Amino acid sequence: MTPSQIVAAMMQQDFFSQWLGIQVVEQREGYCRLEMVVRRDMLNGFGIAHGGISYSLADSALAFASNSRGPKSVSIETSISHIVSLKEHDEIVAEALCEAETGKLGHYRVNVFMKQEPKTPVALFKGIVYKTSKNW
Repeated sequence: MTPSQIVAAMMQQDFFSQWLGIQVVEQREGYCRLEMVVRRDMLNGFGIAHGGISYSLADSALAFASNSRGPKSVSIETSISHIVSLKEHDEIVAEALCEAETGKLGHYRVNVFMKQEPKTPVALFKGIVYKTSKNW
């Protein structure tokens, strides 16, 4: 399967990413770019986006980028640093890129930023995935 076919198959069954309103903009082996809009039902008690929203967008980008190479891959360690708070109607982008692969592991960086301000990071996410022996 091609990276586009893999991501399409994953997205078809990924009801949480669908609920988030994630749009797949670009995918290739080891890379994925996603976009979404922060909605009112994603805000916390402070009136800003719940931290899980940018985390979830980044996690989906990690999943799609790491699986796009063929082996079914699952995250085993992730972390995020939130830099800028998000408000309702903010359009955000996540770009996931493989930084290194070693045997059964893939190391990814995901940058989350405002669509209209691509040089301003919203969050920085790192993830390590385990590549299983099953292929797409």
